[in-house]
Amino acid sequence: MTELLKLDRLALAYEGERGQLLPVVQDLSLSLEQGHIGCLLGPSGCGKTTVLRSIAGFEPPRAGTIELAGRIISSASHQLAPEHRQVGMMFQDYALFPHLTVEQNIAFGLRRQDKARRSLRVDELLSLTALESMRARYPHELSGGQQQRVALARALAPEPQLLLLDEPFSNLDVDTRERLAYEVRDILQKTGHTAMLVTHNQAEAFAIADRIGVMRQGMIEQWGTPFQLDQRPASEFVADFIRREALMAKRAQAYLRGVTP
Repeated sequence: MTELLKLDRLALAYEGERGQLLPVVQDLSLSLEQGHIGCLLGPSGCGKTTVLRSIAGFEPPRAGTIELAGRIISSASHQLAPEHRQVGMMFQDYALFPHLTVEQNIAFGLRRQDKARRSLRVDELLSLTALESMRARYPHELSGGQQQRVALARALAPEPQLLLLDEPFSNLDVDTRERLAYEVRDILQKTGHTAMLVTHNQAEAFAIADRIGVMRQGMIEQWGTPFQLDQRPASEFVADFIRREALMAKRAQAYLRGVTP
């Protein structure tokens, strides 16, 4: 398959109060094939969201490169503007416009298209996300899962080459999270989109991703399939993290069902 996204020895840092550089990500490399879903998985503060923001064009690299479809979109000397990257982003809080209907939210990124083409694309996405009956409703009239599907449809509307999802299920309860992760995966498989997800939740990562990078302190400990992470962890940290997250998920499920784990 064709490689769509490539990060090569990426380094990211923030500037501290006294002007000193505070490293966040160091020597990070990965590649993601066209049509695949990747995931950066790790504890809070490991740098995964910073990597996602850099792919989107919001954080310039201090070193290394980011390539999309064979062209460099970020390096220490070159930074393509976010609006020119053909990258869509679905934010953690969905960022829906409260004064716009479902239909209008989805159509927001299609303002430059003619009315007929815009209407056709919106109808296509409403059908894909099973929101046809919700088209005239406002965000506050929707459930969390429905709001998430509207946000996904809006991000997909301009047909980006790459879709970025920042903790997209974090505002949902445990049962809904995993179900919607499978739904999102089905939608992306139908459309053939390539996506990169950020999460700290193993169940979400394993439900949706073809490739997962377990991160620790700004570095990827292992980049592989869910099976490889589970059965052939590359380090003690990966093994412990996967086991711990699996145990926490089981306890959460048991608690919701009123069962003592």
